[in-house]
Amino acid sequence: MGSKTLPGNDIRVVQWATGNIGTRALRAVIEHPGLQLAGLYVHSPDKAGRDAGELAGIGPVGVPATGDLAEITALGAQCVLYMPARFDADEVCALLESGANVVTTCGEFHRPAGMDPALRDRVEKACAAGGASVYSTGSSPGFITEALPLVLTSIQRRLDRLAIDEYADLSQRDSPDMLFNLMGFGQPMAEFDDMRAAYLGASFGPSLRLVADAIGIPIDEVAAHGEFAATPRELTIAAGTLAAGTVAAQRVTVDALRDGEPVLRFRANWYCTKDVEPAWDLRDTGWHISLQGDTPLEIDLVFPIPLERMAETSPGYTAHRAVNAVAAVVAAPPGIRTTVDLPQVIAQLG
Repeated sequence: MGSKTLPGNDIRVVQWATGNIGTRALRAVIEHPGLQLAGLYVHSPDKAGRDAGELAGIGPVGVPATGDLAEITALGAQCVLYMPARFDADEVCALLESGANVVTTCGEFHRPAGMDPALRDRVEKACAAGGASVYSTGSSPGFITEALPLVLTSIQRRLDRLAIDEYADLSQRDSPDMLFNLMGFGQPMAEFDDMRAAYLGASFGPSLRLVADAIGIPIDEVAAHGEFAATPRELTIAAGTLAAGTVAAQRVTVDALRDGEPVLRFRANWYCTKDVEPAWDLRDTGWHISLQGDTPLEIDLVFPIPLERMAETSPGYTAHRAVNAVAAVVAAPPGIRTTVDLPQVIAQLG
């Protein structure tokens, strides 16, 4: 079994992929006082060979991008920030076996106990071979479904329900294919696709179960369902026009149930207008957390950003959590690590 090399002043990090979140993470690594960019993996052939700093939009840093996995594993970096469009077990296991710890915004590792047993066994063997750790995090799921609930429940002695509502105003998102074709805005009202609800249940359920495990609340099952609301009149948004009576808001509720009652809940509320039928309590983009118990709390976290700037700003909410977790994951014992295992993630901002 491999063993850990504890981080020094500069942890050598590879950034994997340069999508919206990956590019923000790349910039954060370059500018971080305790991290050193060791390499950059890119999927597009036209990006290979280009300087990482230029791809991050901040000028040359002397690190060329590569599309070769072998070049990445040969770098001897202490951590890879793995942020591809799709999770690939072969890639992750190769990184871990090479001795690189992995912090990823892919959601496969939020709760090891709920993973596919074959995948879990394979990844754990890779961790042991390389003496490395892997950790899934981000803003949602991650920060809002794990880190913050664990802090908020630390002042409770009886929890009846913890509910997280996520709100996203998409009216200024100029992405017609995503909104109209993938998400179904502007389509005639119909029954919500059970498969889409189940997908979010699989994405957020592990986080809810992880918190339930940590605070000692047994969960019988995780259930998810979705619903639509319509615009009562023709509506023009950045992506196009929605006819009156078509889908203008949708929400998916993921419940962790005990004795048939939701004890932990995550609900995603996506909308193009707050004026919908039936009427919903739709708030500005951000999160609302409600704790019911012996020390109840109601908390609003609002993104104080003009909607026109949301697309350029919002990737940081996911990318920065992962970047800030690097040091803790590098120092952690080998294996699949969770928010419960790790110490509190503290940003190094100096």
